[in-house]
Parts: sequence; C-alpha cells; structure tokens
Amino acid sequence: MSSRPDLTLDFFHDVVCCWCFNISSRMRRLTSEFDLDVRHRTFVLQASPAEMRVRWGSPDEARQTILGHWDTCRAVSDQPELIDVDAMRQADFDYPHGYTAALACKAAEVLGGQELHWTLFDRIQLAHLSEARNIADPAELTQLAQDVGLDPDQFALAMTDPAIARDVEADRQHARALQVRAIPALVVRETGTRLVNGPLDDLRAQIRAAIHLNPN
Repeated sequence: MSSRPDLTLDFFHDVVCCWCFNISSRMRRLTSEFDLDVRHRTFVLQASPAEMRVRWGSPDEARQTILGHWDTCRAVSDQPELIDVDAMRQADFDYPHGYTAALACKAAEVLGGQELHWTLFDRIQLAHLSEARNIADPAELTQLAQDVGLDPDQFALAMTDPAIARDVEADRQHARALQVRAIPALVVRETGTRLVNGPLDDLRAQIRAAIHLNPN
C-alpha cells in the first residue's frame, strides 16, 4: 500500500436519506478494493419538525411523499430487503428529521474517528430504514451508539457538547464551499470532481479513472 491513499473522498450524507443508504454500502465495498480515505460529512436535509413542515407539509403528507421515495430507492438497492416501507408507514411517530442523528454521528467521530462515524451512521440508517425506529429521539440514538460499542454515558455527554453542533455547522459550510446541494455527494478531494451516484460497477469505474488522473 502506498504512503498516501489512492483518493480522499468527502462523503456528504444524512441518516434519513434512503439514497445515502445505497451509496454507503457500495462505498464500503469499494474501500475494500481500493485504498480510499473516506471523510464523512453530515448534510442535514431538515433540522427540526418545523423545517419538516415547511418542506413537506403535514406529518402525514411528509410520510406519504418520503415513503414514495423509499419505494423508488428500494427498486434499485443492492439490499432491498433492508428497506421496510410498510414498517415506517405504520410507525406511531412523525417521520424524523436528521439533525439529532447528525450530532450523534459527529459525537461518534470525536470519540472514535472517521470509522466510528461511519459505523454509527450505518447502524442508525438500519434502525431508520429496516427497524422503523425514531432516530430523532436521543434515547434511541444512545442505544444505537451502545450497539456499536460506545459507552452510553460518554456518548450522551458528547452529543450535548456545543462543539459537536459547531462540527455539524462546519460540514454545512464545507458543503456550501464545494457547491454541494444534494446528497449523497462524493467529492474527490484531490481533483474537486464528483462521482456520479449509481450502481457499484459505475462507481468502481469512476474511481479507477480518478486514480489514473491522480497518480501518487
């Protein structure tokens, strides 16, 4: 392995984004094939129930519209069995926003680095998409953090640290600087180019091309 990674990628994502679920599993596969340094960036689509209402209307309208997106996403997923539309349709809470979970992922990053950010991100997405759990609830997030090996008390304290909220805001500003407006987004740091989201083979070909343009 070279002293530097083949590529460094900024991966912008939100735990409530079904398309991010598809890309995350593909990027895990590709990091096992290439020497990639994936840097995780939170990109919160809506940060509160009020923002959910502005974007989607009533909670029922939000659920109906968003779950329509889930159906489309599931049709092209490598793991369609993990996207349980019916379970979320029957959930007894409003469709969650992603801000609290973004704080959770950043807390995990502070406590365990980029890999733990990714591990918790994937665990939260599974809870959201497959288990119909309310990932806007800090208690649920603390349990999920414990599932991936974090100390629950240490994690809960980290989540409330104002520095974590500043980290989420810093990711938002970084997205603006790169003109990222939609997710998932994969930006090659060495060249500033973006990978076009798609099937595994397409992403693999794009990574090979980017490595060819950026020899170590």
